[in-house]
Amino acid sequence: MDNRQPDQAQCVIIGGGSIGCNIAYHLTKLGMQDVVVLERDKLTSGTTWHAAGEIVPAILGSEWECELYTYGRNLIAGLEEETGLATGWRQDGYIQPADTPERLEELRRGAAFMRRFGIEMHEITAEEAAEKFPIGDFSNTIAAFWYPLEGRTNPVDTTQALARGARRGGAKIVEDTKVSEILVENGTVTGVRTEKGVIKAEHVVIAAGMWSRQIGATIGLNLPLQAAEHYYLITEQLEGVTRDLPLLEDAHTWTYFREETGGLLIGLFEPDAAPWQIDAIPENFTFGEIEPDLDRVLPHLEKSFSRVPSAAEAGVRKLFCGPESFTPDLAPLVGEAPQVRNCWVAAGLNSLGILNGPGIGMVLAHWIVNGHCPVDHTAFNVDRFADGSQNTPAFRRARTPELLAKSFGAHFPNDSFKTARRLKRSALYDRLKAAGAYFSEGNGWEAPDWFAPSPEEAKITQYSWGRQNWWDWHAEEHRAAREDVVLMDMSSMSKFLVQGPDACTLLNRISCNHVDVPDGRVVYTAWTNELGGFEADLTVTRLSREKYLVIVGENSHGHTETWMRKHLRPGEFVTITDMTSGITQINVHGPKARALMERVSDADLSNDGFPFMTAREIDVGFFMVTALRVTFVGELGWELHVPTIHAVQVYDLLMAEGQELGVRNAGMQTLSSLRLEKAYRDFGIDVDNTDNPIEAGLGFAVKLDKPSGFIGRDALAGIKSRGTPRNRMLQFLLNDPEPLMHGNEVIYCDGQPVGHIQVGAYGHTLGGAVGIGFAETDDPLTAQIVSESQWEIDIAGARYSAKASLKPLFDPAMDKIKC
Repeated sequence: MDNRQPDQAQCVIIGGGSIGCNIAYHLTKLGMQDVVVLERDKLTSGTTWHAAGEIVPAILGSEWECELYTYGRNLIAGLEEETGLATGWRQDGYIQPADTPERLEELRRGAAFMRRFGIEMHEITAEEAAEKFPIGDFSNTIAAFWYPLEGRTNPVDTTQALARGARRGGAKIVEDTKVSEILVENGTVTGVRTEKGVIKAEHVVIAAGMWSRQIGATIGLNLPLQAAEHYYLITEQLEGVTRDLPLLEDAHTWTYFREETGGLLIGLFEPDAAPWQIDAIPENFTFGEIEPDLDRVLPHLEKSFSRVPSAAEAGVRKLFCGPESFTPDLAPLVGEAPQVRNCWVAAGLNSLGILNGPGIGMVLAHWIVNGHCPVDHTAFNVDRFADGSQNTPAFRRARTPELLAKSFGAHFPNDSFKTARRLKRSALYDRLKAAGAYFSEGNGWEAPDWFAPSPEEAKITQYSWGRQNWWDWHAEEHRAAREDVVLMDMSSMSKFLVQGPDACTLLNRISCNHVDVPDGRVVYTAWTNELGGFEADLTVTRLSREKYLVIVGENSHGHTETWMRKHLRPGEFVTITDMTSGITQINVHGPKARALMERVSDADLSNDGFPFMTAREIDVGFFMVTALRVTFVGELGWELHVPTIHAVQVYDLLMAEGQELGVRNAGMQTLSSLRLEKAYRDFGIDVDNTDNPIEAGLGFAVKLDKPSGFIGRDALAGIKSRGTPRNRMLQFLLNDPEPLMHGNEVIYCDGQPVGHIQVGAYGHTLGGAVGIGFAETDDPLTAQIVSESQWEIDIAGARYSAKASLKPLFDPAMDKIKC
């Protein structure tokens, strides 16, 4: 095989494992022939060679996960026929047992959603599970799910087949070649340097698995991923283990089982995993193993034997320990690096590199060649990590032990990470904790989820898919927002000061709405890509002629800043300053919000003096704050942007003066239930880069007649010109007050599946579960069809009738907001 290194390429891929070979394979499929894969040793020598090779979906909770999984499964199943190389693909089927009502609820809730995306699964009895997996103990199993189309593949053989396919397409694979430097000029990648010389390249992809963090750091990239020990045991031949034995994943014991040469392979995703090589992965670690920690791992193996008791008496052929890399939020790191143009990342697959490799390869290839991501990237875009706080050695050391079990075990709607907490705390944290706040974690922030009557009661007594112990307290917060007044600490919202002579030009270029407005105007707008897909939804406030305040959700922090900087043109003068840590955002909302504000401020807070969607500098007690009259809950109110040094004093004043008005603290659960009653959208949760504002019902914020135009204008004009869309976002309210919606519930229109709920909550004012989701029909989805059709929502296998609406079911005329 020719192992010579070329001196130039259109794309250089660093890493010859599953991901690197998948990217090369898919780039050539899209017509890019000048592709080079550089592998420091031999193909698959990092972690690919010891992967289990299971091609099973577990419980997939998002559309992009389903799309990537089904694409990858189908590609792997046909790869041997295409390339002529054996891959080891076997369609043995897959079983998931449920031994508790909550686990069964989780599986049932996921079933309809996954079926909608082509994943065949059937609920079976414990007896049927035992027939398919006769060596298992299902005596405590309530029910199980059977996936007949899933199976396993040989990781090394599959990667070699991908490599052959890439070579046939024109790619060159060079082994025994270490990249010593990624070359960058003026913020754009220009190639790589190896011991053999320089390769000039238009694109460079970092797909080096657990080494990616170190490689990225050499050019200033923040790639938070950490290797962890991963164990599996292979038994001697075991009676009852046949070659066609299905794969079994058991969340109750954090274990997976499959046949291995007549024995049983037992893999662990234990709840106290061990990080490996915190400082740096050794560069010479090739086809390597880690010395097993028997004291730590044996108790977990013993627990696994409760599912397959005969394994406890079987001889041990091999106890293997090897590294797998994980990210802080268990989503991959994929996309263009925010700091370096044309430098791409595909890493952090969280032990799913074989399973998701084809999907990631397809996605990144399209992104590179066509300039856009073909699936929702909001969860895995590498630019989501805005700073290095989740990439310090201390953070990775603390978070990694939780990650394996978190990816494998049971899940609940409001369960957040327990480790590496208190990373980002509002200045009000201590006040809120003393007031009974229960904090959840999101994007590194401690967010008050709900408030108990006392700090001692601020805990979840039992996780559930139903009403938990905090339900009534949350309902009281919701009612207070609708009837009295609440304070919400929204300090986690990302805030950017954008200023300079060209600030208006930049923001008008990337905003669908007009932002060249009078000083003091707040503008709600979407940012879209060239295809008209969302890249953000946010507010842009003009503080003065050359100064704007951009406010967006914390989940979009890194992406929003990257999008602005990416679209600055040569010669434009704009400064972008992240003000998030310097501003404490206190939202005051409810019918009595004006009465409370008038007690603490001498400013004119009347509707005429301070209209909706305006901003003013006002006094609050001894302090000056920037106040925005906006809402995300559907009530009269203001966002107060308080300098952090004054935050506690302002909060204390508002609480003291609001006692007679019934003021309460309110948390994120209440924010969610309030905003979903009003059907407000939220980028990264309800809408993503594959959705557009027209179909999402936000056409009012798209000004197609802007003289200067905007990014995505032509695409959105084309969508608008086609008339009423077939795909539209609707609001849904269950007629039965008992069931709960959390997201992913399938929507039925006149008996046919037409979409799924993006996110749900309980509408305490409307009297039932509410949610929003896209519905797509064969004909234009007119208001008449929406009102006259029979709508149902599938929840854990049962269908419930629902009311659908194009307009918000709560206060559709916005009377409460504009009073």
